[in-house]
Amino acid sequence: MATRSKSSQRWLKEHFSDPFVKKAQAEGLRSRAAYKLEELVERDRLLKPGMVVVDLGAAPGGWSQWVRAELDRLSHGGAQDPGRVIALDILEMPTLAGVEFLHGDFREDAVLSALEDSLGGKPVDLVLSDMAPNKSGVDAVDQPRAMHLAELAMDFADGHLKPGGTFLIKLFQGVGFDEYVRQLRRRYAKVVIRKPAASRKRSPEVYALAQGKLAGRPVTDG
Repeated sequence: MATRSKSSQRWLKEHFSDPFVKKAQAEGLRSRAAYKLEELVERDRLLKPGMVVVDLGAAPGGWSQWVRAELDRLSHGGAQDPGRVIALDILEMPTLAGVEFLHGDFREDAVLSALEDSLGGKPVDLVLSDMAPNKSGVDAVDQPRAMHLAELAMDFADGHLKPGGTFLIKLFQGVGFDEYVRQLRRRYAKVVIRKPAASRKRSPEVYALAQGKLAGRPVTDG
């Protein structure tokens, strides 16, 4: 059997000694990423009973699992409208009770159409995007791919998020980041950049939280 590289051994050691990994395992959560979302959502009280939430790049389901549980808590076990959680990913995701999952590539028109069909013309209250491309390790390749996914997520929010709604997206700092944030500020009343405690410090990821979607389609340059 081939021996693991020093870098992969280091990653495994870091992963399994990570307090958020241990906490997720103890609490039955699918991924440590749930704690990133928990911090971001609870700080601004983003969830309310009856919301329609779309989770892009959902697998393995940590975010959807946490949102579904929180919406159930807020609706007092279904006494109020429990809302909907619609998850989408190019990867398969094991079933989660109360979560509607669409399997497909968000870059494909047919998959976007299926997501739109599932909404039935109803507006979305909260769009979450934790999408990221498969990493090649080459910034000149990975960053454009990441920004392309981010642009698609923003386009979806433009068309389906209700006025006043919220868009939360993972971004990677690099080429195109500043312009993307500038475009968010044209679309939302408040935009902040945050790095939750559960994000590894060496990771270039940050989260853009855009609140208060402005009415109407934004006017773009050119």
